[in-house]
Amino acid sequence: MRRSALLLGLPLLMLAVGCAPAGSQPLVAPTGSPITAVPGSPDHRWEGFHQRAADVAGAWRPGEAWTRGYVPLEGPTLVTGDPGFTRDAETAFLAGWYREQTDLPATRPADGTIRFPDGTLTVPLVSAAEAYRELDRGDPPPCPGRPAAPPRPKDGPIVEPGPDGWATSSPQTACTPLTVTAVRLGTAAVRTSRGEARVPAWLFTVEELTAPVARLAVAPSAVGAVPEPSGAPRPAPDGVVGAQDLQAVEGTRLTYRLGVGACDTDITPLVQEREDVVVVGGGVTRASGVCTDQLQLAPVTVTLKAPLGARAVLDVVTGAPLRIGSR
Repeated sequence: MRRSALLLGLPLLMLAVGCAPAGSQPLVAPTGSPITAVPGSPDHRWEGFHQRAADVAGAWRPGEAWTRGYVPLEGPTLVTGDPGFTRDAETAFLAGWYREQTDLPATRPADGTIRFPDGTLTVPLVSAAEAYRELDRGDPPPCPGRPAAPPRPKDGPIVEPGPDGWATSSPQTACTPLTVTAVRLGTAAVRTSRGEARVPAWLFTVEELTAPVARLAVAPSAVGAVPEPSGAPRPAPDGVVGAQDLQAVEGTRLTYRLGVGACDTDITPLVQEREDVVVVGGGVTRASGVCTDQLQLAPVTVTLKAPLGARAVLDVVTGAPLRIGSR
């Protein structure tokens, strides 16, 4: 599957983390060294993780919607290829700033079909106009000293204000929305509770991007909810941290982000793989001294024995199924 964007407002801690084969318990390398998993060499510090993972897997009881309905595990707005983001265009995409320069049909199309690895499902769809209303999250705020829309001379680059008038800049100016120039009904690849599916989507052509922006077209009445964890939350085992979201699912490789403390070290990806679910989390060494109370995100990757398929990925701390992070 794909990658990509962010739990906004939280700083990212970028770490060099190796892949942990499923069923192994990764060893903790010295700080600054690559983390390498050695199959068959258990690290008994993580027995708490494996016991908690067994409890989480045993308590997983999804309803009928999980296996027979449509439960998306990523957001309804996504790009369908490499968008060629500039910094300003990515800002506008993440904020949901758009302006339409085309007609948007208000009539709902006929029912569409979601194609799962294990079958199909017919669902009602929303109109292009309804999809755009959900896509567009409002206008950008004013930027002091910058125009709401850049001037567009007939020849030469778009320019920015400077001491002598306008200075050379990129085509996309900060604090301006993305421009929708066309729309058509198509499909998008979406991670769901039943594996990766082809889902009906309105594909918006955007002037500033090289790939369409997709807004999933399935009517809200046909969208199932992600199950809530059962039972009261319990404290995590000592040194065990939870996963915040999935970043990528690529065959046997899972990339996810751990929520760690600002002073945590020896960050280690941990995984327990079963036939029906995969439970993930991480292990850390806590600081002995005073540290700021700050959550940071640490990307890690694990390698499973078999492709994930339709198996749920559960967080070891909360027991909740993980979704693809917003992008």
